[in-house]
Amino acid sequence: MITDKHTMNACGVSEAIGFLLIFSIVIAGIGLVTLYGYPLLMQQQTSADEQIMEKNMIVLQNDVKSLAYKTVPYKETSLKVGSGTLSVHPPDSPSQSTFRIYDNSGGLNPDLVSEFPPGELRYESIEAQTDISLQNGAVIKRARVGDGSVMLAEPRWFFDDVTNTLVINLISLNSTGSLAKTGIGTVQMKLGETKYESRDLGGLTVLLDYTPDPTQDTSTAWRTYLTRNGWTNTIASTYRFDDFNAGDRTVVVKQYDVMIQSL
Repeated sequence: MITDKHTMNACGVSEAIGFLLIFSIVIAGIGLVTLYGYPLLMQQQTSADEQIMEKNMIVLQNDVKSLAYKTVPYKETSLKVGSGTLSVHPPDSPSQSTFRIYDNSGGLNPDLVSEFPPGELRYESIEAQTDISLQNGAVIKRARVGDGSVMLAEPRWFFDDVTNTLVINLISLNSTGSLAKTGIGTVQMKLGETKYESRDLGGLTVLLDYTPDPTQDTSTAWRTYLTRNGWTNTIASTYRFDDFNAGDRTVVVKQYDVMIQSL
């Protein structure tokens, strides 16, 4: 049997070209998925981790409320920390925000609270470019770029217009050492020292100074919360409570120290 050599060579070339085309298409597909699909997948994962941490922080806020207001001695919550780090920044950290509470007697009466650094439990995500903090009973989300911040869950401050009484709860988050966690962890907290201060103001009112941490400025979130709840921003970082009724007024300030034992 006689075989045409040119026909055999043409068949071989066709198979080689077909293989190269299919191989090129597969490699190009893998490249496109790697170039566009993988970053999108990672972005979605980061966004999901951020949303999970928002919910986790609200759960931890409820734990703090149970310790402070329901006098539960100990709380423990297991959670997953993804795409970032959860760490404790106690009140004695080098850089802190502070609260000062006093009346408008012009210095005739001592401050109700001269300087209160609350500390915070903070989730930091470089990928999402956001921080989520449990600070002074509030959950605050802050953009790492710029000075924007928003309060996801408010603290438990309230005004009773029947008794003309303003109640301010201050909560500090403390720890015995440096604590940080990534991955699966358990947040263990217990209630420490508590303080109670009550003052009959007569016809005076209450002033509050909030000085933000220059490295973690959450003043926008606090300004929005305060001005929405009866406070007027007078000058700089000073706020005046204007919702008191006529007649005798009372302010109550409660301070709670919550110790974070482990993450």
